[in-house]
Amino acid sequence: MSRGLTAFSTAEDGDLRSDAAARVVFAAALGISSKWAAVNQVHGGTVVQVHRSGDAGAADALFTTVPGLPVVVFTADCFAVALLCDHGVGIAHAGWRGLAAHVVRNLREAMADAGAEPTHAAIGPGIGPCCFEVGEEVLSVLGGHETVTTRGTRSVDLAGVVRDELDGLDWWENGECTHCGRGFFSHRRDQTTKRMAGVAWLPWDWPRSRREFDVQQRVQDVIVATSRSSR
Repeated sequence: MSRGLTAFSTAEDGDLRSDAAARVVFAAALGISSKWAAVNQVHGGTVVQVHRSGDAGAADALFTTVPGLPVVVFTADCFAVALLCDHGVGIAHAGWRGLAAHVVRNLREAMADAGAEPTHAAIGPGIGPCCFEVGEEVLSVLGGHETVTTRGTRSVDLAGVVRDELDGLDWWENGECTHCGRGFFSHRRDQTTKRMAGVAWLPWDWPRSRREFDVQQRVQDVIVATSRSSR
């Protein structure tokens, strides 16, 4: 059983990418820190390992083995996909371009290479095949999952692509469409800049105490500061 935990916000929770106050409220409800590790999402397949909160640079997936450090991606039609095990958690921002670049598979492999091979996964809400109208650009790379929208136009089942990348893992899926479902931000529907969050974290009680983690965090802060001052 995985000790990693995950949560997916809705529009009711606010714009968790830009609204720091809303992020504090959401984090408090989960009992986690509001200081999250995040990436500058570029719709690709790059994965980074993180050891501290803050911006980890350009990527679309990140993971950690540090207890108490939440990792997050922000979405508004793309899928947040969490990968979990008993000593590591990761999360991917999976739109069609990221899935074409195998971002979920890359995250899974990077975690395994770091000794945190995923055993469980969770798929947050995202745009469904009912509403995801596409052209040849998307079909040419994800055509194996072609279907039709409720309007009879060509579509791709992005969640189906994600599930294929999770083969062999125990997984859970939200299953709601952010475009036609109620209570979600949707960039395709509204051109909104607001974003929901997919968050994953390891609880404080494994494998070290919070006090031990705080000591490690301070040591890392000193290393980073020293490195910057020596440049």
